Amino acid sequence: MALAPALSDRIAASVEDGFADQVAHTQALVRFGSVRGMELAVQDYVFHSLRDRGYAMERVRMDHGAIAAHPGGGRIAPDHSDAPLVVGTHRPRRETGRSLILQAHVDVVPTGPLDLWTDPPFEPVIRGDWMYGRGAADMKAGHAANLFALDALARIGLQPAATVTIQSVVEEESTGNGALMAHLHGYRADAVLIPEPEDEKLVRANTGVLWFTIEVRGRPVHVREMGAGANAIDATYRVIGALRELEEAWNERKAGRRHFEGEAHPINLNIGRIEGGDWASSVPAWCRIACRIAFYPGVEAADAAREIEAAVADFARTDPFLEKTPPIVAFDGFFSEGYELEEGSEAERVLAASHRAATGTDLQSFMSPSYLDTRVHALYDRVPALCYGPISENIHGFDERVSLASVKRITTAMALFVAEWCGTEPLARD
Repeated sequence: MALAPALSDRIAASVEDGFADQVAHTQALVRFGSVRGMELAVQDYVFHSLRDRGYAMERVRMDHGAIAAHPGGGRIAPDHSDAPLVVGTHRPRRETGRSLILQAHVDVVPTGPLDLWTDPPFEPVIRGDWMYGRGAADMKAGHAANLFALDALARIGLQPAATVTIQSVVEEESTGNGALMAHLHGYRADAVLIPEPEDEKLVRANTGVLWFTIEVRGRPVHVREMGAGANAIDATYRVIGALRELEEAWNERKAGRRHFEGEAHPINLNIGRIEGGDWASSVPAWCRIACRIAFYPGVEAADAAREIEAAVADFARTDPFLEKTPPIVAFDGFFSEGYELEEGSEAERVLAASHRAATGTDLQSFMSPSYLDTRVHALYDRVPALCYGPISENIHGFDERVSLASVKRITTAMALFVAEWCGTEPLARD
């Protein structure tokens, strides 16, 4: 049953009343430089923010063995984060509504060269409608929205009439193991909402993602005898060419995939890092590249990985040098499959109505050719997993920014969604 207009208006006004505090809280989150392995401080801040509001709290440690045993577990490299997940749970006096997980991640990608930022990346600056800073969009604005959507209900004397679990996770940018660990720990709900920066749209489908490295060994000699050696960096570029051919072959398979066939290039290979050699006047003896590639929902990660290994091995057999010293392929991060969101769920209907009430527009959906934590809930919990969040620009780039007007709109939509999906009851008083 839809919310009464008077209640919808009260909730929207409450979001407005708390928005200055929400912006300040978002800025506080951005000030934590929570790149991979540096999330402990921000998770402590999140823990206290939730506990101070009366949520039942838990810290969940990563269980490497359980993650490795799961088919959706990302490969655990030495730089894998050991920061705990932080989980706050609201329990109603009487469970009459449908339960919900609100999830967000605190880890952010590296900043790159600081001189290419207009302002220091971890000093959030507001200019006009935009908040700038690493993680401001991806996804600390959404992280704050989870909390303040519930605050908006509390401010008018209401709370959800169902269990609501707020999950603050890590490893979203590198393995997806944070969301998976919450699943392995036993957290479940009737629906999940993750407010990633998705331009006020609902993600209908997203790709699987693999991370892998390729190492090539060369034959070092002095450059005066260059013809007698074998340049590992040059050979690596030839391997990259073979990977580009695989990328194009995978893109050609979009035919018949309704969420992908209309996209010009849904499968993207990124050579994200390259290192090699020891001396400018020595033919390099080694080169290593770190890569990311997407693949279609319905394709198993293990099958995609085997195809990558086969493509590299097949190319090496055609190369006079690499035939004798085959490249070494290793998978070291994301090993996650994509998903397609089933249309027509009641959760989607409620979100669409909430979005319309908050924005005055119909909810649109689209395909995101990227990794999203919603895959855990869609693939393994088999519940509606809604990825929907604010307008942003330059995520993973310089001068990352999020629209504050959009944050207010999606927070309103989220608060309306919680009120209808979970139902409401009078706020519990101590």
